[in-house]
Parts: sequence; structure tokens; C-alpha cells
Amino acid sequence: MTLTLIYFLFAMIIGFAAVVHGAVGIGFPLIATPLLAMVTDVKTAILLLVLPTIVINAANIIKGGAWNKSIALYWPLAVYGMIGSFLGARLLVMVPPETFRPVLAGVILLYLNAERLGVGFSWIPRHPKTATAVFGLAAGILGGTVNVMLPALVIFALEIRMNKTAMIQVFNFCFLFGKLTQGAVFIQAGFLTLDVLKTSVPLAVLSLIVMMSAMTARDRIQGTVYKRWLRGLLLIMAAILLIQFFLQHAP
Repeated sequence: MTLTLIYFLFAMIIGFAAVVHGAVGIGFPLIATPLLAMVTDVKTAILLLVLPTIVINAANIIKGGAWNKSIALYWPLAVYGMIGSFLGARLLVMVPPETFRPVLAGVILLYLNAERLGVGFSWIPRHPKTATAVFGLAAGILGGTVNVMLPALVIFALEIRMNKTAMIQVFNFCFLFGKLTQGAVFIQAGFLTLDVLKTSVPLAVLSLIVMMSAMTARDRIQGTVYKRWLRGLLLIMAAILLIQFFLQHAP
């Protein structure tokens, strides 16, 4: 595969992920990470996405508004997420990210089938402070290791009946601070090199332009539809993680 073709694929993947994130407010690293990992390795994909993800999350927070009904209420989730991201990024330095994929997929499937299996998540709205700590740390660790914070945050948000606007703002706030923490660990470990930044800076500019163009579609999505989409997204995510894991370990 030529270098020109690789860069073209990078741009197409980043553009597609940015369109989705612009339209629904989430999904950029979730979509971009596995697709980039098909062109390069998982660790390089995660490194290339640090800067574009920071840019996209910051732009969403600034553009989204309603801070008093979202970030002001749920900022501790981001604090716990930063701690978890630090721990997860340190784990990624030592352990291959593929190790965590089946665990994440299992947790998602458990949540989606909780009622059928008799597993209770009703404690979350009854103990919001404990749930904030548990799911904030879990989101951070997942973000630091497999570059996907979303499952833990979605479970938390759905169970406490967070509205669509608050979800988008809180998710992006957590993503931003988690990614800043992850990036700092990568810099300290010598992973986020000048060569990586030379590739990721143009991708960050592209992602911002595409995402801002796609944001006009977001207000047309109703809250109930949005929550159904989130559950469907979780199911797709679990399937992708399991497929990647089995392909990685196929003889």
C-alpha cells in the first residue's frame, strides 16, 4: 500500500467519523479507531486520534451551550474519567489494547440484556455519587486502553435519564479531559512524536471542518430516538469488538 493511498484512507476515515460526530454529537473515536486500525496498527491509530479528538470535543463543548444543565451538574464524571484515563493509558503502555476488547464487549452485552438476565442497574439513580465514581473511572480506563469511553458513559446517562443535550455536552466534556490526560501520558512515554503530530495535525483540521458542517443535522433528532440509537450503537460496538478480537486470534 503506497503512502499516498494510506493518507487518502486516513482522510476518508476521519471525514466519515467527523460527519457522524457532528450529526449526533458522539462517535468520532468509536468509529475512527477500528477503521484506522485496519490501515495501521491499533496503537498508531490511537496516537493519531489524540489531537483530532481533542479538537472535536472542544468544539462541541463550545458550540453546544447549556453548560449549567450539563457540565455544571456532571463535571465530577470528567474528574473520575481523567483518573481512569491516566490509569488506562499507563496500562496501554504495558499491555496490548486487544486484551481489553472482549471485556468491554462483555460488559456492553450484559447491560443490554440486564433485564432478561435479572442483573440490576437500578442502583445507579439511587446512588448517583457512587455511580459517578464507578462509571467515570470505568469510562476513563476504557478510553485509555481501547480509545472508547462511550459505553460506560452511555449506561450511566441512560440509567439516570439524562436528556439529549446534557448527554452530548457531558460526553464531550469527559472525552476532552480524558484525551488530554491520555495525551500527556503518551508524551511522557515518548509515543506522541513529531512524526505522529505531522500526520495528526492535518487530520485534526479536516475533522473540525467536516464536523462543524454536519452539526446542522443534530437538532432534528428527537430525544427518544437518540436514546434508541445509543442502545443500537452499543450493540454494534460490542459486535465490532468481538469480531476484531476473534480475527486477531484466528489461526
